[in-house]
Amino acid sequence: MTGFPRVLFDEAHSEAWTIRRERAEAMNPGHPDDNGYTRAAEHLRRLGHRVAAHTGGPLTASALAGQDVFVIAHPSQERWERTTGLGSPVFPVEELDAIEEYVRAGGGLVVLAEHEQEKYGSNLGDLLARFGVGVAHLTVQDPRHSHNQVASWVRGVAAAREVAGADLLAGAGQACFYRAGVLTGAGDVLFRTSADADPAGEPLAVAVRHGAGRVVVLADSDLFGDDSIGEFDHARLWVNLVTWAARAPASARAADPVPAEFAALKEAVEELRPLQAKDGSIAGDQAQAARLVSEISGHVVALAPRFPHDAAYLNAVVADLGKWADDGLGVPDFLDSLDAFHPDEQRVDGLEHLVVFPMYTQNGNPNRNLEAVWIRTVWPDWLAGVEAGRYDNPMFVPITFVDFTAGYDTNSAVLFPETVAVRATPARFTWGAIFCDREAARFRAVTSAAAETLKLALPPDAARLVASRELAQDAFTLWDLIHDRTHSHGDLPFDPFMIKQRMPYWLYSLEELRCDLTAFGEAVRLEAEGVPQAGYVQYAILFDRLFRFPITGDRVRNYDGLGGQLLFAYLHRNDIVRWTDNRLSVDWPRVAGGVADLRGEVEKLYRDGIDRSKLAHWLAAHDLVAAYVAPHPASKWAARDLPAEQKAMVDAVLSDEFPLSMFYEALRRKLTDVVESTKGVR
Repeated sequence: MTGFPRVLFDEAHSEAWTIRRERAEAMNPGHPDDNGYTRAAEHLRRLGHRVAAHTGGPLTASALAGQDVFVIAHPSQERWERTTGLGSPVFPVEELDAIEEYVRAGGGLVVLAEHEQEKYGSNLGDLLARFGVGVAHLTVQDPRHSHNQVASWVRGVAAAREVAGADLLAGAGQACFYRAGVLTGAGDVLFRTSADADPAGEPLAVAVRHGAGRVVVLADSDLFGDDSIGEFDHARLWVNLVTWAARAPASARAADPVPAEFAALKEAVEELRPLQAKDGSIAGDQAQAARLVSEISGHVVALAPRFPHDAAYLNAVVADLGKWADDGLGVPDFLDSLDAFHPDEQRVDGLEHLVVFPMYTQNGNPNRNLEAVWIRTVWPDWLAGVEAGRYDNPMFVPITFVDFTAGYDTNSAVLFPETVAVRATPARFTWGAIFCDREAARFRAVTSAAAETLKLALPPDAARLVASRELAQDAFTLWDLIHDRTHSHGDLPFDPFMIKQRMPYWLYSLEELRCDLTAFGEAVRLEAEGVPQAGYVQYAILFDRLFRFPITGDRVRNYDGLGGQLLFAYLHRNDIVRWTDNRLSVDWPRVAGGVADLRGEVEKLYRDGIDRSKLAHWLAAHDLVAAYVAPHPASKWAARDLPAEQKAMVDAVLSDEFPLSMFYEALRRKLTDVVESTKGVR
């Protein structure tokens, strides 16, 4: 799976730029950077974009099929420029037709023109006219707003930031246009000349929507060349523009075909459900239950040949079902089958498992009903490489749903062995599985609705993440891998899994938030190292924490919600997130630093906690949260009006010790239906 766009760079029409280093060196041996877009291509590749050069053959519908963005960078006759030497700078009318139809059908087009455009002998003007854009035949001069005191190296003035709900200038508010013309006609202006320029206030870069597709046009091609892309915000601008123009990813998930045997298994499980008590024992018609258990066993036997790798486990399931029936259908005991199930030892991408256990589902069904779940392992090579290289986590198993019974038609997104009904707790659990498809789907639904409600313009790569099931799912697998591992790493003043501990719920909040802040920081590092999914992890953590966590679930010791409240309050206090004029805005370049600073405060709390008493640590943790999220006015913890006995102290914690702010109260009212709609999503 991939949601990364395919980018085709045209080099077959005598362009003055190439993405191939060896070709740039042949074109301009003395200064290949003056003809190279190799760094521009590498910037895209580091973010996962798949970039290729079109070096020959006519541009037809089939040549453009499967491409998400087509880039044309300054076609020219050789009398004016050193060129690729391939083809003519004049596009035949059939190719112009093919390009226009490609865009109309949803493709993206990025065109880089030049100053004195008409002299280069191309018909780029004819192509752009089809999208309502023209290029004036001139060279802009602006001595007062120039770079390096060169009057024709013009500093553009940022104009429109938001186009079609995306912030095209996120992190890219500064750009220099080297010997540029100006643009005329349609489009949202991204940069224009200054009021002192000649000509003044004219467009230098525009974005256009055409049919289902998008077009970006710039009046200069040098700013993304190898010798200029490192200046100002050019690299970020280039990535933003190409990503925004890219064809929108398909968001729908094709339904998995489910065999009749599993449908029959589901039917029998659902018929058994109302006969079971909370502990899984049969409280209803014993004879009917015995018949259904026998049917379920038969369906498992019928399905078992599809899962030869799970033969021992499925045989144990059949045996446990039989033993349950023979023992009178009391509290079920599936310890033997649980001991036989080891998805952690079979982390193979696409490998499927049939899981049948009496169990409760976390954040779903609290009763230990019999459930049947068909799952698929997600373990692509890139994820296996990241785990093996730095984040060893042999217990972690990312999975997706193929189909499930009612216990998972809920908000549950995990499959944990500790939820299974057993006679004795195993000495240790060896695996934990997380449904990354459900996490990704509800993230996309809530983030999309929140951005629209709050009028937040997303950077193009963030918008693509929200639109793409594949990108979101990849982001959550990497996030979960690092988060899960972090629980057992760092300066920990207490058992990180908090087993058999009764503590104020803000301690749970800080632990979960610590793991997410750590995952964010690691994602920043991985992105710098060229792991393309890592940039999307940062957005996923930020948006899920800010938008979904605080407004999901009830307000009784909602520790995940409180972590999101704290992150928002911290970023807002530091002017990184702003709520002004009923519109949310984010200072995107400062987000990583703000997250790192909050992580530093939490980690200092943990380090200092090693030398504190339990009560002193609890109070210090309350103070840290209360410094940013106002506690309830009746809080005994805030007033330090606490009883002496530890259990009574915990009992003194209010159900909603840190209430939602007015901002979140309003957001919750507006998005309640959206959050509820994600129940059972995949």
